[in-house]
Amino acid sequence: WSLDNFGEDLIATVLNGGTFKWDTSVGLSTRAAAITNAPTASRLSLISTPDRHLLIMGTESVVGDVTSQDDLLIRFSDQENITTYQPTAENTAGSLRIADGSRIVAAERSRGQILVWTDTSLHSMQFIGPPFTFGLRQLGQNCGIIGSHAGIDLNGVSYWMSQDSFYLFDGSVKKL
Repeated sequence: WSLDNFGEDLIATVLNGGTFKWDTSVGLSTRAAAITNAPTASRLSLISTPDRHLLIMGTESVVGDVTSQDDLLIRFSDQENITTYQPTAENTAGSLRIADGSRIVAAERSRGQILVWTDTSLHSMQFIGPPFTFGLRQLGQNCGIIGSHAGIDLNGVSYWMSQDSFYLFDGSVKKL
């Protein structure tokens, strides 16, 4: 599972499964419910801050078709609306695809960006506003992360474990 807060509510995505929202206003006796119109097969999710888009990673190229799951596709909702994923001229929903690696493994918020690791590389995803919403750029090659919880960001410096080494990112990727 990947877990994150959307305001006071909890967003949870099961690995290669659906994304759910637990609404705290309905109390503890009510279970989390699948998010309407959200992809049904994804690797992980994260809320971007401060713009509040729900980012669903390693997800379907056709929402609702589990056979179209693309392990390198990032799909993001409309700003402040976690049930809208179809891009239109009136919203900020959309998608991006990472070009290096075979699957997205982890993501972490960092200073002014979201770091996205594949099994072989590190990428930066930044909110740039309409009409493109997010920009994506590769930060490093042959420095992928070994697992979904094998990295951490401390005061804008990220550290992670790769297949053969430990790395840090403080503006550039460095082997420890």
